Amino acid sequence: MIVSIQHITKCFAGTKALDDVSFDIPEGSIYGLLGPNGAGKTTCIRILNQMIRPDAGEITIDGKPLRESDVERIGYLPEERGLYKKMRVAEQILYFASLKNMEKNRAKQELEFWIDRLGIENWCDKRIEELSKGMQQKVQFIATVLHKPSLLILDEPFSGFDPVNAQAIKDEVIRLKNEGTTILLSTHNMNSVEELCDNISLIHRSKQILNGSVSNIRNSFAGNTYEVVFSGYCDTLSTTLTPSLKILGKQVDGNLTKLQIELMPQVSTNDAIQFLMKSGAIVSFQQILPSMNDIFIQAVKQHNESEHGENV
Repeated sequence: MIVSIQHITKCFAGTKALDDVSFDIPEGSIYGLLGPNGAGKTTCIRILNQMIRPDAGEITIDGKPLRESDVERIGYLPEERGLYKKMRVAEQILYFASLKNMEKNRAKQELEFWIDRLGIENWCDKRIEELSKGMQQKVQFIATVLHKPSLLILDEPFSGFDPVNAQAIKDEVIRLKNEGTTILLSTHNMNSVEELCDNISLIHRSKQILNGSVSNIRNSFAGNTYEVVFSGYCDTLSTTLTPSLKILGKQVDGNLTKLQIELMPQVSTNDAIQFLMKSGAIVSFQQILPSMNDIFIQAVKQHNESEHGENV
């Protein structure tokens, strides 16, 4: 399944929630939909789920316009969970499966698989209100994936989990991706973005301000900073003044000395390596890439400054 969102615009009471947003979700990938609160992510997800309609633009799946029947191919885990507190776990999950027109015997087979997979065997006859928040999250996740959707939309899927159970759900997300499921992941957790996402789109104040593969975006935001590791203790650079580079930090770890350096604009990496070799045996030399968290903050800040400049 390849999802294409092209030039989507949506207004509420004269305020734009989405302003000409476009991106493609490659088949069998995990696509991160990022942005501060109120950026427009939820509106985009609701349009994709056909809860609301866009004012302009088009969404296609497998090259065909989004249709009402496509809801059966989509699994949606909302940030605000929607379980019926008085229903028992098993009947709740099977009820949600019936809403996706899933055959009852097949639904029961899949339920057994997931109950064993996520270790909730002893909770199937419990009412939802009797479960912890984390256990309710597991139930909601199973209800979302039971019908084997080809497009899985996850909105903050790891909130409410302890680290062990959060990792268990991450492992399942990765497994589903490897089996061919296309996943749209909306999250504020930038560590999850780096760990899971192939591509991302960053929306801020209804506008798309960043779009592309995680690796390309990190490279594009990278500065002229590097980490060089020397074998043994290296102190000559720390006391040497040079127009080629600036030392930003230093750590000694056993038999290794790590330096963080910034190259001057006119200095090539080859020239830097040749210079550094005079100070000791180099074990490694690599560029320091910014984290997605740093990129998120920088991109939003730049956009705010740009908008402020336009309004002056």
